[in-house]
Amino acid sequence: MCTRFVYNGDDTIVGFNFDIDLSVWTHKVIAEKDRFYIGIKMPDNRYHSFHGINRNGNVGTLLYVNGNKNGEYCGDETCITIADLTESYIKGEILFDDALHMVRSKKIVYAKDATMQAMLSDKDGHVLIIEPGIGYRLEKTKYSLITNYSVLNPEITRPYIVFGDDRFERADEQLKKQNDNFSVTDAFHVLNAVSQEGLWATRVSFVYSVKENRVYYVLNNDFKNITEYQFDRKQ
Repeated sequence: MCTRFVYNGDDTIVGFNFDIDLSVWTHKVIAEKDRFYIGIKMPDNRYHSFHGINRNGNVGTLLYVNGNKNGEYCGDETCITIADLTESYIKGEILFDDALHMVRSKKIVYAKDATMQAMLSDKDGHVLIIEPGIGYRLEKTKYSLITNYSVLNPEITRPYIVFGDDRFERADEQLKKQNDNFSVTDAFHVLNAVSQEGLWATRVSFVYSVKENRVYYVLNNDFKNITEYQFDRKQ
């Protein structure tokens, strides 16, 4: 369960709540020269960057979604998994136009072990929403928002909405009220308002400012203690 948005004002601001069950997944925050990411430990014993930011301003995140048959994993060369595409984007191995070409030319499918959808964004505020088996949407609007249900075909995941889960509606209501002065502080207010407790609690919340090329993040809903990570401005 996660929440992700991009807001285009005087600055392009990205916000992300990472909600996870600690009994299922092991994670840690990892800051490198060219990448800031929430590492997820996989069976290969490595921490993979499925949710993170590249120094070039590209941000990718995966969000759990109930699957559909059209998005089922396939291992041939005509397919690419949403996990591989997103991690390649965060690593800087592909750029925004490359990702767009991939969704237009290949079948995007789920990974073997998880059904996920993705939001990719770049430093210019372009957003690519990718939902395996459903399609994709390219946009640059005042704001873009996604949680754990389809935004391209809401009816397909409507039966799976958890009772009381109105994170999308609450975040959408707050983002509608914002203006061009939308700031890092404002982004944290939105993330705090839709953060979760309990089994699927919010473990990491990060906000990225494109103008500053800086990441701000908090752990375990402790929104009073914000840590910063500044990318080297030299390219």
